[in-house]
Amino acid sequence: MNPQLAQTFQSLFSATPLIAFAPGRINLIGEHTDYQEGFVFPAAVDFGIYIGIQKNSQKLCRLYSMDFDQEYSFELDYISPKKGHWATYVMGMCALLQQSGYKLEGFDLLIGGNIPVGSGLSSSAALSVAIGTAISGLFELGIPKKNIALYAQKAEHLFAGVNCGIMDPYTSSFGAEGKALLLDCRTNTHQEVSVDLQEFSLILANSKVKHSLADSAYNKRREACEESVRILQAHFPGIKTLRDIPESDLVKVESLIPNYLFPKAKHVITECKRVLEAAHALSIGDLATFGKLLNDSHQSLSKDYEVSCAELDFLAEKAQCLDFVLGSRMMGGGFGGCTINLVKTSELESFKTILSEGYEKTFQKSPDFIPVKLSRGAALL
Repeated sequence: MNPQLAQTFQSLFSATPLIAFAPGRINLIGEHTDYQEGFVFPAAVDFGIYIGIQKNSQKLCRLYSMDFDQEYSFELDYISPKKGHWATYVMGMCALLQQSGYKLEGFDLLIGGNIPVGSGLSSSAALSVAIGTAISGLFELGIPKKNIALYAQKAEHLFAGVNCGIMDPYTSSFGAEGKALLLDCRTNTHQEVSVDLQEFSLILANSKVKHSLADSAYNKRREACEESVRILQAHFPGIKTLRDIPESDLVKVESLIPNYLFPKAKHVITECKRVLEAAHALSIGDLATFGKLLNDSHQSLSKDYEVSCAELDFLAEKAQCLDFVLGSRMMGGGFGGCTINLVKTSELESFKTILSEGYEKTFQKSPDFIPVKLSRGAALL
């Protein structure tokens, strides 16, 4: 991607670019805990977004997307982001940086990338972080990594209309090769955990479906958690979110909130504990325990939080039955996307064949498989 990007930039803008990269991410475990200020356990991966950038001595910013084969221009004094357009991510970041007092000049910018489409590896966060990293580098602004992540999140909220959490841009900024990040979504701080998978590999199985329930269900789950907290605050003084309630209090929680709320609260409370246990298991190389926690997470997401679907359940349950798979669960918001699987490296081809045959027979479509390696975070190349 690097030489191709530089060559394309030269032909489009007759200049040699500064190149920045920001990775996509996976989440090992910790789903739907972020908006309850809980714990998540993501890692950057070896796919991402590349940005070529150079000053152009104009008031104009000239953009080109290799994926869309499309150009776009705007002036820094007249930024008007268009919802749904790829250039909005550049304009949103520029608007926020200027509002924060950073001085920008006209630039040329080229976007390329190799994140598989529809994989749930968070291409939009990688794009925003790559843009922030490139602009900071070009104008020698020295913007801290955490600030770039927060600007990227705010740009998604304000300009793309997506109410995302901090996990995706944070992981893209702070990722480290061979490590996962135990991220506290209350304090926006993390611990690096070294990950040695020994004779196993991580591979995603992409269901290639996205059911329309996703957005409305997300909002309903979020509201259910907030309603539970309001009720429980009368009985657990000082709690801010479900993250503050230990698993040992689940019986008490069940007696205090309505039946329709309890399974959702139970998921968040138990998932936060699973994240901490998973980080500990990986830190001591206990892959069997880590795999079991993946399986338990899927069960909770499917049965308690009800954000899975037939396709994800099929892929996870089929994988869990194989003796060379230590764990499998749905990854992401739900109702489609990928499962994440811990598979014996020597059996990866068997894994793909067995899942593909069963999935095709049941759903008349083939899953995609994406091997992932834990990679570094955003940087100038």
